[in-house]
This record gives sequence, C-alpha cells and structure tokens, in this order.
Amino acid sequence: MASTSTPPITIQIHSSSKTNFPSKPLIQTSLKLPFSPTTYKLDVRVVRSSSPTKYNEVVVDEEIERIRRLQNGSDVRGVAVEGEKGRTVDLTPPVVEAIAESFGEWVVKGLEKENARISLGRDPRISGASLSASVFAGLARAGCVVFDMGLATTPACFMSTQLPPFAYDASIMMTASHLPYTRNGLKFFTKRGGLTSPEVEEICDKAATKYANRLTKVSTMLSIPPTRVDFMSNYSKHLREIIKERVNHPLHYDTPLKGFQLGADTFGSLHLNPDGMFPNHIPNPEDKTAMALTRAAVLENSADLGVVFDTDVDRSGVVDSKGNPINGDRLIALMSAIVLREHPETTIVTDARTSMALTRFITARGGQHCLYRVGYRNVIDKGVLLNKDGIETHLMMETSGHGALKENYFLDDGAYIVVKIIIQMVRMKLEGSDEGIGSLIKDLEEPFESVELRMNVISEPRHAKQQAIEVIESFREYIEEGRLEGWELDSCGDCWVSEGCLVDSNDSALAVDAHMYRAKVSDKEHGEHGWVHIRQSIHNPNIAVNMQSSVPGGCQSMTKLLRDKFLVASGVDKILDISQIDKYARSGVVK
Repeated sequence: MASTSTPPITIQIHSSSKTNFPSKPLIQTSLKLPFSPTTYKLDVRVVRSSSPTKYNEVVVDEEIERIRRLQNGSDVRGVAVEGEKGRTVDLTPPVVEAIAESFGEWVVKGLEKENARISLGRDPRISGASLSASVFAGLARAGCVVFDMGLATTPACFMSTQLPPFAYDASIMMTASHLPYTRNGLKFFTKRGGLTSPEVEEICDKAATKYANRLTKVSTMLSIPPTRVDFMSNYSKHLREIIKERVNHPLHYDTPLKGFQLGADTFGSLHLNPDGMFPNHIPNPEDKTAMALTRAAVLENSADLGVVFDTDVDRSGVVDSKGNPINGDRLIALMSAIVLREHPETTIVTDARTSMALTRFITARGGQHCLYRVGYRNVIDKGVLLNKDGIETHLMMETSGHGALKENYFLDDGAYIVVKIIIQMVRMKLEGSDEGIGSLIKDLEEPFESVELRMNVISEPRHAKQQAIEVIESFREYIEEGRLEGWELDSCGDCWVSEGCLVDSNDSALAVDAHMYRAKVSDKEHGEHGWVHIRQSIHNPNIAVNMQSSVPGGCQSMTKLLRDKFLVASGVDKILDISQIDKYARSGVVK
C-alpha cells in the first residue's frame, strides 16, 4: 500500500473549445502511486466542437500528421518542454500515452500473449518523470505489466530483455540522446533488438489515429502501478564480469585493472552527477568542448584513459593517456584494430561519411570495409544482413559514435565499446607494452580537409521531408546527366563504392529511412581528390552536406560547384536556405 507521504498524480481534463474564458479544468482527479516521489501533472483535452464535420476532420488530420512527424527513423523525438526558440511543445503527455499504448498493443499482438512484461528506463531530462507516467498509463491500457527501471541507459533497456531473472518481453528507453534539455523521445526494443523504422512508423500511425479520434486524450487511472526494479546494478555487474573473464589476469583475476588509475582511482572525473539541464556542455562524444574537458582531466590526473558518453550511453568516445581525442573515424579505426586481432579478415560496416584513409587502414589489416547508408540503424541492420548472407561481419560503426558488435547482440552500446577498449588496454600492458591504446591507430591518416554544412528546408514541417527527397533526387539526376563535371555517383546497389569496399551482393534491399547519395569528385589537376555526401536529415527539416578533400581548398572548391552548378542552376535554392553553403563558398570558413 502507498505511504501517505507519496504525492498524487494530478490529472486535468480541459475543453478544446475556443471561448473567451481562461482555460480551466473540466475534470480533475488524483491518484496515489507507490513508485515515485514526483508529482505528475498530465494535461488532458476533450475535443468538443459545434462546428461542421469538415472542421473536425481538418483538426483530426492535423493531429494525425503532427504525431507522425515525431517519428525519427527508428525512434520517436519531439519537444517536451518550452524553452527552445521557434519550437513548440509537441511531445505532450497525451501523445506519449497514445504511442506507448500502441507499442504495447504491437508487442502483445506479436507475442500472441496477454500481460506482456515491458520495462521503462529514462535519462535525466527534466521532462522524464512526468512523461514516464504517460508511458505507464499507455502500457497499462494495452494490458501490459510495467517495470520501472528509473534512470537507465539505452543499452541497459535492451539488455533488460535478455539478462535473467528479468528477461522482459520488451523495453522502452525515454531519451533524446545529445539533443537539448527541451527535447525527449522514445526508443523501443524487443528481445530481437531495436525496432526498425517501418515498425516505428506503424506504431506512430496507430498512435496518431488513436490520439486524434479519442474523446479523452489520456487515461485517468492506472489499474496496475509499475514495479520498481534495480536493473542497472545487474547490468553493471554483467559488464564487470566480461572484463574479468576476457582479461583473465594471471595474478589478480577479480581486479584486472589493478595498477591502472582507471578503476583503481577515478579522482578527477567530471560531471558524474546527472543534471537534466546539461549545464556543462552538449552531452555528445562528438562535441569539442566535451572532448577538450576530458583531455584536460586525463593530462592533469595522469589517467590511463578518459571516457565520454552521450546522455543514454549508446555512444562513446575516449581520450588516450597522451591526451589524444579518439572519436569519429579514429574510434572506428581503434575498434577495427581490436576486432581484426580477434577476427582476421572480418567485414566492418560503416556509414558513407568515413574517410578513404579509414578504408586503407582497415584493408591494410586484412579487413573488408563496407560503406553503407548514414544512420546507425542502417549500419547495424546492414551488418545483420551480411551475416545472414554468410559474410562474417563483426563490427558496425557510424562516425557519430554508435557502434555495435556481433558478439553483443548487434547492440549499439557505448559502454560495451569502452569495455572492449579497456580489455585491450590491459592486454597490451600484460604483453609488456607501455605505448597505450592510442598506438593502435598511430598510422591512421587524417583527411586533409573535412567539413559539414546544413541547408534548412523552407517549408511547413509537413512538407519538408518530401521536398528534401526531391532535392536529393535532383542532385542524383544532375550527376547522372553529367551537369557537374568530374562528379560521379559513388554507389553500387545499396553500397557505397570506394577502395576496398565490399560490393553489396544482397538481393533483399533494406528499407530506406532517409534519402542520400555520395559523389566522388575529380578534376584535371588533382585527379580524384574528394567526395561530397548529401542526405536528408531524419532529426530536423534540413539537408546535411558532408565533404572531404585530400588537397588544400578542395572542400571550398567543391562547395562552389555545388552551389553554382546545382543549387542555383536547378532552382532548388528557392526552397532551401543555402546561406551556410554560400558563406563557406565565399570564405572557406564554417560559420
């Protein structure tokens, strides 16, 4: 029974009718729950209108479209709290409840069983506690039994479906990764892994219809309150056991890090207390501030390794003992070197933004490099497909820091990536090497120039995705028609072609969640000297342009050609904000 000190969940139901009076709740009810010390306030709307049916149909259509736009590839993301200029709150408690209910129904249908057991974890965002109540309500409506993991990580949510005695049927992680504190989102897992984009689209479609046509937008009671569970302690123990087992230290098995500052002494660590406002820096291992602060801490404390995670720990970056940041291509190279020692000649899948130097690094060590579509789920799913086709593929990594291994359920787990690095670091020490982990990538060449630029789609959000697709398809047509001299599409089927790239021999194409192409660029003076990758963003209504060049000024030159010979010549500059492209073309500086 709940303690009398437990605060209630307060639920208010408002009318959506337009009146001259201030908005007041039509219904208010309270429910005491034993699982949390937080007061949740859930806003509930009742659709009432004496207007013609046509007006109601328009409202329903707009609400359906608004929820569908929350899909972010294989995730759901939106604005959960006010505070972001130009963005309105769209990930509301009623919306989250409808999505959670639809996911619960999807799980129950797939399992063909009642009372599916589903866990929920969340990152420290300030909207997490209140939105958790909506998830619990939605899952309860679907007839699921819910388990509250509290603060957790994305990999832990998946592992809660695997590790005994938990082994839940499914799990949800509430996070928006590295995005601002105003955002939040949902990631979905079953025992077979993360959901695909088409599966999430199906769930969002059901949720949109459910939400738009429901009289009351959120339920007013939870028949079965969630059970609080401490899964993170078990998950941490699981990772520690892997380190002990793989190192197999001959002198002190249970303390394999003895003699290292890491593990023996974590003095000097930064920002270990979760703060959902992210006051110190963007929670992103790609962030320069995050890496610079970690580098300074490593050097100041003479640490063996520095580790940077994003908010939900599905991505990571490291700093070696000499203070060298290792993320992006460098992290992929480090993991490739480690994996190729264990699995010679294995295939490594990356996204198509990695450098030609990384391909040479992998092939020089006997590996195969498959460059695939940008998007961590695309990269991971490609690895799964290659293995099914009999092509041994042990590592899949995106330049953003998402990395998955065949040995770890094909799960993008930033903590597991760091575990692999720690194991290798200790092994090198036992072998008598004092060079440190960074020595494994000392021969990796850095691209001479590398830049990323963005073009916002000037359109209503509902039309932005389609317009971005049309722009990118026009880019393909311009290159195929030879309108960009020296530019050639760098593709073969679904695979991007470069030196050492594995040609995609698969007949079953994976679903496309965002359109993109990569072009290799040549000229008479330098021959092939770079590439340009253009893609539709799945996070925001914009188009991202990545490019690399092996010659000075190459990126600026390619940007000028892209602007003059395609963006302006085709007229797509009328529907795109190309100001960043134009500024870089003029100055060679990203602003």
